[in-house]
Amino acid sequence: MLDIKYIRENPEFVKTSTVNKNENVDIDALLVLDEQKRKVQFEFDELRANQNKVSKEIAQLKKSKADASSALSEMQEVAGKVKTLSAELSNLESRFHQQLLTVPNIPLEEVPIGKDESSNEYIREWGTPKTFNFKPKNQVELCDDLVDLKRGAKITGSGFPVYVGDGALLEHALIQFMRYMQIERHGYTELVVPHIVNRKAMTGTGQLPKMEDDMYHINEEDLFLIPTGEVPVTNFYAGEILRHVQLPVKLTTVTPCFRREAGSYGKDTKGLQRVHQFNKMEIVRLVEPQYSAGALLEMVGEAEAVLQALGLHYRVAKLATGDLSFASAITYDLEVWAPASEKFLEVSSVSNFLDFQARRSSIRYRKPESKPEFVHTLNGSGLATPRTFIALI
Repeated sequence: MLDIKYIRENPEFVKTSTVNKNENVDIDALLVLDEQKRKVQFEFDELRANQNKVSKEIAQLKKSKADASSALSEMQEVAGKVKTLSAELSNLESRFHQQLLTVPNIPLEEVPIGKDESSNEYIREWGTPKTFNFKPKNQVELCDDLVDLKRGAKITGSGFPVYVGDGALLEHALIQFMRYMQIERHGYTELVVPHIVNRKAMTGTGQLPKMEDDMYHINEEDLFLIPTGEVPVTNFYAGEILRHVQLPVKLTTVTPCFRREAGSYGKDTKGLQRVHQFNKMEIVRLVEPQYSAGALLEMVGEAEAVLQALGLHYRVAKLATGDLSFASAITYDLEVWAPASEKFLEVSSVSNFLDFQARRSSIRYRKPESKPEFVHTLNGSGLATPRTFIALI
């Protein structure tokens, strides 16, 4: 969530940044609501101050056994106005907050401006593509004995694969290898987290309200299956003030991820390229603001180290504004070369959200004798297994 003071002071820049992210948000309407809310808040505070004043006058009159009828009458009138303004203020605050939640994060200056992935900037490439003296099978054919898509569809529906035999072994081996890399080599602390989260947690990391249609929702309890381990891990410290010495926080988890992929019908739906449930390792950092730029590059390097250890040919892309997520200020994607598919597939994404998620989730830290400040949050997928699986086979 952006600081409303920043939006007030930089309305045109925020509008431009929002357009560059392909988001349709009425910043002017938000600022009108903000002005209305502040005006009513001022009137409410003035009335409450008057109410307190009259209340003290009544106490003094009663104490001296003087006639307090006039003051009591005034108190009733003020109390009625306070009640009316309180209801109006509550309504305005709710509308304002909901509108503020629809404003995306501001891309950093170094992010390429462009409407979609065609404007992404490729930073570097590692390794060389595998060559064959025969035509390799495509990933659907290669997965035939390792992954059962038809029976998965029979059990649940399309996009829910069942890994079988060596396929299941490879899936578990990938996860264990990634755990070793991120925990033993890179120093992350592992969490085993719930795979179901509440609306507040989803709002905190920025999935809601924008992407609710892409989420699997449990209506009875208003809960959500996690789209990524980022949600429960980032919210682990929601509403807390950390001590300065606790930073940086480095956490990781391996979870299934559930995504409806609404609006992506017919796009990369064959095999494992786009599924509704998949396993992924997540790495999350909470850092002091001045260290988040360096932390981002470190995390990109940690994701690259996994691909290099697996011997996979890959490239690193800095995403353009139109390809960034709602909450991200800057994102690097790692794409591996899948020989049979003859194309690069995104397997990891590392993002710096600055204080955007921390404001929504209220995650702060305090230096000695200082006011609490918002941390910066960063997130990276240590790797999503399905596309890594494709590249390996």
